[in-house]
Amino acid sequence: MREAVAVKEKQTNKAHGIAMKVVIYVVCILLAILSIMPFWIMIVNSTRSTTEIQQHAISLLPSTYMMNNLSILLGKSFNPAIGFLNSGIISIFSTLCAVYFSTMTAYGLIVYDWKLKKPFFSFILAVMMIPAQVTMIGFYQMVYKIGMTNNLLMLILPAIASPSMVFFMRQYMYPALSMEIVQSARIDGAKEFRIFNEIALPIMKPAIATQAIFSFVSSWNNLFTPLVLLTDQDKYTMPIMVSLLRGDIYKTEYGSVYLGLTLTVLPLIIVYFVLSKYIIAGVALGSVKG
Repeated sequence: MREAVAVKEKQTNKAHGIAMKVVIYVVCILLAILSIMPFWIMIVNSTRSTTEIQQHAISLLPSTYMMNNLSILLGKSFNPAIGFLNSGIISIFSTLCAVYFSTMTAYGLIVYDWKLKKPFFSFILAVMMIPAQVTMIGFYQMVYKIGMTNNLLMLILPAIASPSMVFFMRQYMYPALSMEIVQSARIDGAKEFRIFNEIALPIMKPAIATQAIFSFVSSWNNLFTPLVLLTDQDKYTMPIMVSLLRGDIYKTEYGSVYLGLTLTVLPLIIVYFVLSKYIIAGVALGSVKG
């Protein structure tokens, strides 16, 4: 009798487990569809004409007007090569500066003991609360006085000071970096710069990959700051070029606008797929440690 009850309970538990797996898979599939749907609609609309988009805003089937939209896009002084080049230079180098120097700042806050460490960290948290738009007037005046309004460096160098990234890196590094390893490296004669580059940075790979994605996307999609600082068309970024597509007061070619948006999003998707494996590896490593 007891054996029969035990077998029945085992079968019931197995059935519940299968049902839970089915529910989890269904929810994951629905979330995946909801995540992909906006991108798919954008790509489909880039192949449709303005009339089709105005009559039926949402369609899941591509049309045949993609080449026509491309000709309209290029006819509006839209130069994807220049836009990709400028946006790529700004996004790549600003991401490298932000990730590297933010990790270095977090390393200094974790490894070294100095009197103003806590006030300095509090100052970083306070800076996080100040919107970037508040400081834009003073920043533009400074850039104008030094004659660098059309210089891409002024969109790269400010990324060195990224308070939110410093905060994230510090919180990740605090439990991840063992001081015993640092002390052992010092005893072996390694310099501080080498310890940071060869020990701290590899440990921080998952956090660096995560913040690199956010930083690259933010820099690539940034419209406000480049629009204020850049007036030369040869220095325009992709978001500026896409925003100018709606400048026609007579008619807006929505198909070409969607095509421009599709071209703008493609590098972001590529960067995510390149770096996502490091994020997954970091999550798996954390679960093993736990």
